[in-house]
Amino acid sequence: MIVNEPDLCDLNVDEVYGGSRNGNASDDPLPRLLSVDNGAGFRHLGKRPEVSTLKLLALKTNFSDINWPDSLDRESGIFIYYGDKRSPGDLHQTPRQGNLMLRNLFDEAHNHSKSEHFPPILLFGNTGIYRDLRFLGLAVPGAENLGSDDDLVAVWRTTEDDIRFQNYKATFTVLDVPVISRAWIQDMQAGNAVGSTHAPKPWLDWVSGRKFSPLRSQPTKNIRSKSQQLPDTDELRAYVKLVYTFYKDDPYLFERCAMELAKLFLVNIREYEITRPWRDGGRDAIGTYRIGHGAGAIDVEFAMEAKCYGTNVAVGVKALSRLISRLRHRQFGILVTTSYLDSQAYQELVQDGHPVVIISGGDLALKLKRKFGSLEKVRIWLERI
Repeated sequence: MIVNEPDLCDLNVDEVYGGSRNGNASDDPLPRLLSVDNGAGFRHLGKRPEVSTLKLLALKTNFSDINWPDSLDRESGIFIYYGDKRSPGDLHQTPRQGNLMLRNLFDEAHNHSKSEHFPPILLFGNTGIYRDLRFLGLAVPGAENLGSDDDLVAVWRTTEDDIRFQNYKATFTVLDVPVISRAWIQDMQAGNAVGSTHAPKPWLDWVSGRKFSPLRSQPTKNIRSKSQQLPDTDELRAYVKLVYTFYKDDPYLFERCAMELAKLFLVNIREYEITRPWRDGGRDAIGTYRIGHGAGAIDVEFAMEAKCYGTNVAVGVKALSRLISRLRHRQFGILVTTSYLDSQAYQELVQDGHPVVIISGGDLALKLKRKFGSLEKVRIWLERI
């Protein structure tokens, strides 16, 4: 359902709020919805960038910038947001002061005394239809398992000209608040978010005691379709095509590449061995994955299967069953492919609860783009494996 009277309605999690259809900035529903400014990223009501002068913040993401991969994990309620610095220079010198607001918000969040004032942060995501927005929830800075050194960090990036710069990576928690009432929005707009009788309890608990009550949501199914497993842009398709072309005539060499790819996703892989092609026992590689830290850590064994297929050829039930049948007690499997797992195999995998990690063509394309930033750098990496 799309709500087209934004200035009168409540905000319901995952509901879509529509704007006009003029094909320009006037289509944006946020000014009518919350009385915030018309722009990108952080929208604010009140004087920026100080926390004490902000009445509310609307944080909008399009989830489509693969260089700055904002993400919402609906199972844990954790939202990752990247700041608005895109070039070398002072980390906080940005046109709309977004990074400065991030720093101030997290500084205040790390102050564990009761806050007399804190602006509610309302998350929205683009739908891809005009400028319609989906309400993602009420967020607060930080997470229950992160300290003050970990929830807002400056990360390094490199421009296309190999010039380094820093930007913020911020971790927010979406609170277990299904509805933001219009009455509370009106109190926010009046500068009385904390003192409002309409303020939701999970938010007040965080404001007064930094208690996190995340909105956790279990998926009804974990079966990804073909399109969800493959790259969805020409740029990303070029990455998976590069890997496929590099190894299509020598699948055995791809097994070593597949292990290096797996290590990009599962960084705690410790030791591994590529099995001989005539004695692999149904496994292209075996190894150990470390869980925990220090003296209390344990190593769990895994087996890997690698399939260098074109994106029009699916990995089927036979190949998956081959891997599953070779898993011993307390082992898990990793399937790495430049293609995708077909629907029947994926359905059986999920329904039977087999412990197998699927790394498909779309997954590896995104990872390589984010890790290396260009096809040429990936090509050099492949030649060094």
